[in-house]
Formats: sequence, structure tokens, C-alpha cells
Amino acid sequence: MNGSFALHETLEVHEIAAFKTVCMTKSKLMQALVSDPGLKQILEHDVQISTRQLEELDGLLSKSQQGG
Repeated sequence: MNGSFALHETLEVHEIAAFKTVCMTKSKLMQALVSDPGLKQILEHDVQISTRQLEELDGLLSKSQQGG
């Protein structure tokens, strides 16, 4: 990315981040409810991946707001 987004692109990244946050929250909540160790591990892995992805999206948005 070149560090400069059009308004609609910025809004789309915000929308993706919001959706990813909802998914991650659901996975975190489900971890407390499930008893199967395999499923718990899958949910934990999903939370870890989602956390990294949200950090990347935040970085993109920060760069875009700084102009590069």
C-alpha cells in the first residue's frame, strides 16, 4: 500500500476491522463455554490470528492518516 487511501478505502478498512473485532470477541467468549480441548485450541488460535490481523489493519490506518 502506498500509505494514502481514498475515503471509501479507509471506510472499508474500518469496516473490516469492526467485523474482525466482533469475530474475535465471539471466539474469546466461546472459549469459556466449550469443554472440548480441540475446539478450545482452534478458538485460541483464531483469537491470536485475529489479534495480529487487527494490529496490521491498525498499522495501515495509522500510516494512511500520517500520509505515508
